[in-house]
Amino acid sequence: MSTETEQQTEAIGRWMEREDKFARLLDIKLESIKPGYACASLIVRPDMLNAVKVTQGGVTFTLADFAFAAASNSHGTTSLALSTTLSFPGSSQEGDRLIAEAREENSTRRTGLYTVEVKTEEGRLVGLFTGTVFRRSDKVTEWMKNKADPGS
Repeated sequence: MSTETEQQTEAIGRWMEREDKFARLLDIKLESIKPGYACASLIVRPDMLNAVKVTQGGVTFTLADFAFAAASNSHGTTSLALSTTLSFPGSSQEGDRLIAEAREENSTRRTGLYTVEVKTEEGRLVGLFTGTVFRRSDKVTEWMKNKADPGS
């Protein structure tokens, strides 16, 4: 049976999946979420390719960024990116299923450090992302209740 924390984390993740307009445009799916962890995926479509027929870097970045956002907000405190980097050790192509796994490496009251690996379904690494968040004072649940300005 799920604990209250796990239920809240799941609710936050599902809300983010539903409300992130760009993630919805790319048809990103939240596969799993736990405190400090998130896994998301997408299928590379023809409109996601660059001129040389590999996945456009912004698609890989967006998938990693969504997993990063879900993992960093999973604790319930609104967390926003301060800094991110993405390396592309490999490429993907049309039809590939990309899977991004975000893991919390360090967390304090005000910041969090995360790594995200983006791999093909076969396990080939195509993106290595690191990101730092700033944790604000407002709660994600305030945003979920549709408050116009929950604070900053």
